[in-house]
Amino acid sequence: MGLNMKRLFLLVPVAVLASCAPDVSSPAASPATEAPALNPTETMHQGFMVLDSHLDTPASFHTEEYSFSKRGNFDEDGTQVDLPRMNEGGLDGGFWVIFTAQGPLDAASLNSARTAALDRQTSIRELAAKYSNDVELAFTADDADRINAESKKIVFQSMENAYPIGNDVSLLEAFYVGGLRMISPVHFRNNQFADSATDVNTVFGGLSPLGEELVRDANRLGIILDGSHASEDTVWDMLAISKTPLVLSHSGPKGVYDHPRNLSDELLKAIADKGGVIQVNAYGSYLEELVATPERLAALSELDAKFGTDPSALTPEQIEEYRAARKELDKSFPPPRSTFEKFKEHLLYALELVGPDHVGVGADWDGGGGVDGMKDVADLPKVTAALLDAGYSQQDIANIWGGNLMRVLREVEAARTSSLTSPKTIN
Repeated sequence: MGLNMKRLFLLVPVAVLASCAPDVSSPAASPATEAPALNPTETMHQGFMVLDSHLDTPASFHTEEYSFSKRGNFDEDGTQVDLPRMNEGGLDGGFWVIFTAQGPLDAASLNSARTAALDRQTSIRELAAKYSNDVELAFTADDADRINAESKKIVFQSMENAYPIGNDVSLLEAFYVGGLRMISPVHFRNNQFADSATDVNTVFGGLSPLGEELVRDANRLGIILDGSHASEDTVWDMLAISKTPLVLSHSGPKGVYDHPRNLSDELLKAIADKGGVIQVNAYGSYLEELVATPERLAALSELDAKFGTDPSALTPEQIEEYRAARKELDKSFPPPRSTFEKFKEHLLYALELVGPDHVGVGADWDGGGGVDGMKDVADLPKVTAALLDAGYSQQDIANIWGGNLMRVLREVEAARTSSLTSPKTIN
């Protein structure tokens, strides 16, 4: 998820989260309409298991405006993922994100973050339970195959920012039991585990000792390690320590645009050489330099003057007021947006660099991703068409859309099984 959108989904007091369950109403009945005929490429696309590795949609579960069962409209409400658009765009599911904004490292803040993350995990599980005819929680790659064969949507869980784990890595097991299958150590700012790609300071020069412990425990449990948002030194450390391949759930190549959130060719190749996968994002400001108009910059400055720049200092009421004001600001002074052509440039560059067995798509839906020409998940068939035009085979495209990600998950599962069955050394 990108910085600007993250500010809209701030960590709120636990009592508020607990009282705001996701929309669980049954899908509203609507008059039967004949679906438009699919062209051959769209038909092919619908036949793939299409997964996205970074769906920030759970952040919307705590808002009154969002309904999973009803088709939203990005231009009107800013949403990008719901059941009707998943069906339209052939999105079969993916990793739904437990995100917690980075805060202080004191005991009270860590306890609050932990509880908020557990609440977010519960909301994902609740959504799957309430929409059990349409979606299902997945815990293994085999689960994903079965759920897909039953024409349901696949709900894996990931954690963006390990901050809520606190200083006791054993808590990771509790999230694993609840369904967590991917974790990234860090987000926009350095934390107790690692240096961030976007923090101006360097604290550890990569992973901290606690971060190294986190990597080993993720390997032991069978959780995919995600290097997105981590500094390059952190990712190198993860590669050196992890016994399983890494995934970049929503990142891109510096070779197209030199941004701190993107990674060098050397590092991308190293990730691929160890079996990992680069899931290319569609977050505009990571694709190219986007310059806001002076009017928008002035309006943003006024908004910061009113609400401040520290999200943790806002009350729940102020958060709602900020979000409403920001929504109106974006309507009056729209942010600059990148294009589908630029996203395609990043995707094809990564494919040329490391090959179709090590690339996927993690667009950062509902977290700031989306570009002109691909504004929500209904537009995903355009990616398949672009890959066909570039000469990739149906098998290549199947791997890009989900096969590569599931291969890594199976390797991670095998490593867990191995660690459980290996004899323990007695000193």
